[in-house]
Amino acid sequence: MKSITKGSLIFIGLILTLSFFIGCTTEEKKTIIFADPGWDSVQLHNEVAGFIAIHAYGYDSWQQITGTTPVTHEGIIKGEIDVHLEEWTDNIASYTADRDAGKLKEMGVNFDDNMQGFYVPRYVIEGDASRGIEASAPNLKTVQDLALYPDVFQDPENKTKGRIYGSIPGWEVDTIMFNKYKYYGLDENFIYFRPGSDAALAAAFTSAIDKGQAIVGYYWEPTWLMGLYDLVLLEDAPYIDEESYMAGKTECPAVVCTTAVSNAFYEKDPAFCNEFVANYKTSSALISEALAYMSNNNASAAETALWLMKTYDNLLDLWLPEDKAALVRQAL
Repeated sequence: MKSITKGSLIFIGLILTLSFFIGCTTEEKKTIIFADPGWDSVQLHNEVAGFIAIHAYGYDSWQQITGTTPVTHEGIIKGEIDVHLEEWTDNIASYTADRDAGKLKEMGVNFDDNMQGFYVPRYVIEGDASRGIEASAPNLKTVQDLALYPDVFQDPENKTKGRIYGSIPGWEVDTIMFNKYKYYGLDENFIYFRPGSDAALAAAFTSAIDKGQAIVGYYWEPTWLMGLYDLVLLEDAPYIDEESYMAGKTECPAVVCTTAVSNAFYEKDPAFCNEFVANYKTSSALISEALAYMSNNNASAAETALWLMKTYDNLLDLWLPEDKAALVRQAL
């Protein structure tokens, strides 16, 4: 009887010990979830942050949830997404109200030196002797000047009018650019064409540029397109106030692209949020260069993230505490 009791106790002890270690292992295995609104720059940010999360903060893995700008923003609010590294605040109508209401935590500014608006390839204005392209709109300087050139930017489906490529449906700036199109009277001789996605918009630009054709459309920085091609932002009236801007009467001011985390994630890992996310800052020029590297070298976002951290090693000291930066360098 004593022998059976003793054996039972040993068995129970082993089970409890095993359960403890299994529980610890499960607890240690963490996954961090990033927002992916669908464009290359945020995917690059996610690769950088994911690498740092694993090698400096003990995460087991990371994932990204893909969706439209409104959907990923809502994911942060609901706690379905942990971190958003590129919140284009002007393209989310409710962003300021959501932030001020405490529905998410804004950690910092990723970059605010970006531009957006209507762009044309430089050869449209200046020509390109190396490609045998003559300037088709030599006096084009401002958005208003487009009214002189509907024949240059001919719509392929309605050759009596020109085509202006608008922004992405669902983005707040699309309404602004459409208002601009109407404010300058461009609706008389141009069609405002909305591409279905940023991929479709990029394809329209690359196809035209590869053929040396004229194209005008909305675009933004930073993007691989800006790093790879020489595009000119058409000038506009200086920014005055929000009301005039929303009506399309002025230039687009640089958009403040913030980093944000869900309230639930902040409570779960304040160190990652405060030590890294709050300090994660880049620039339009830097990211455009990285995205051009990605395109030129047919590199993945993961490969480009490694290239970025190795090429601009000093960024690690700006983003991370000294001990965490050392861990990342060791992993690199």
